Amino acid sequence: MARIAGIDLPREKAVLYALPILYGIGRKNAAEIIERAGIDPRTKIKDLSEVEIGKLRELVEEFSIEGDLRREVYANIRRLMEIGCYRGLRHRRGLPTKGQRTRSNARTRKGKAKTVAGKKKARK
Repeated sequence: MARIAGIDLPREKAVLYALPILYGIGRKNAAEIIERAGIDPRTKIKDLSEVEIGKLRELVEEFSIEGDLRREVYANIRRLMEIGCYRGLRHRRGLPTKGQRTRSNARTRKGKAKTVAGKKKARK
């Protein structure tokens, strides 16, 4: 069982695909870590020796990951909201922050659509 940064990595996955499970490590960083550790990317987690797992732990510690990174990201968003900048207001209202259209899309940020009754036409 490989436990890195407090997260259990899946035993059946290859190292290249198991490392990105850690928040803050993507495929590119995972490939760089594996290269520096001198491990074959196709090796399954269950087949790694304790020495190789130790190398991976050391190299992963160089990155800001998991809880620390989540706190940092949340602090950045909170700062934007406190200073009242445009991006902060969009975060506060739960709308997209990077210029996307909201008239017809943005369901992920806005939530489920609420039906609004149509306006009746006036009789002549």
